[in-house]
Amino acid sequence: MLENAGVHVEVQPVRIDEAAIRDAMVAEGASPRDIADQLAEFKARRASQKAPGDIVIGCDQVLAIDKRILAKPDSAAEARAQLDALAGRKHQLLSAAVIYENAQPVWRHVGVVTLHMRTPSPGYLDDYVTRNWESIRHSVGGYKLEEEGVRLFHRIDGDYFNVLGLPLLDLLAYLTLRGLIAG
Repeated sequence: MLENAGVHVEVQPVRIDEAAIRDAMVAEGASPRDIADQLAEFKARRASQKAPGDIVIGCDQVLAIDKRILAKPDSAAEARAQLDALAGRKHQLLSAAVIYENAQPVWRHVGVVTLHMRTPSPGYLDDYVTRNWESIRHSVGGYKLEEEGVRLFHRIDGDYFNVLGLPLLDLLAYLTLRGLIAG
């Protein structure tokens, strides 16, 4: 998304145990917003350790329905179960970004989108998961809004970029205000 916006970035994947961090925070009663923020910060901190003089952006996304946090499905059956849990209900996607500069956090933002899923027929959901498993296997909730998954929804409240996993507009505003990109 940043490259498409004309911002050159170097992607450096980092390894953190997202499940352990998320599960520990859930056990402590942390809010979905705090969980998304902390996961993004862990990633930014780890990447910053590898490139301490660089400006580093860490990001992560959490799906919350009621007080429950969903993770990426491990199987097509789990994706189908997540879709069943979301069907006919609303849920939130929280997309967090944290910027580290000189090994310190200097900016953070969590964008929130509320999605209202319609109640698709069981046959449609079965066929949807079968047709799209290779694409949705890495997507919490078992859908991708930028693909056929958009057909599962009747209303979306919030910034589309947050759905895609990055609070892009807020991030670009910060980078522009700091003079890090032309504006």
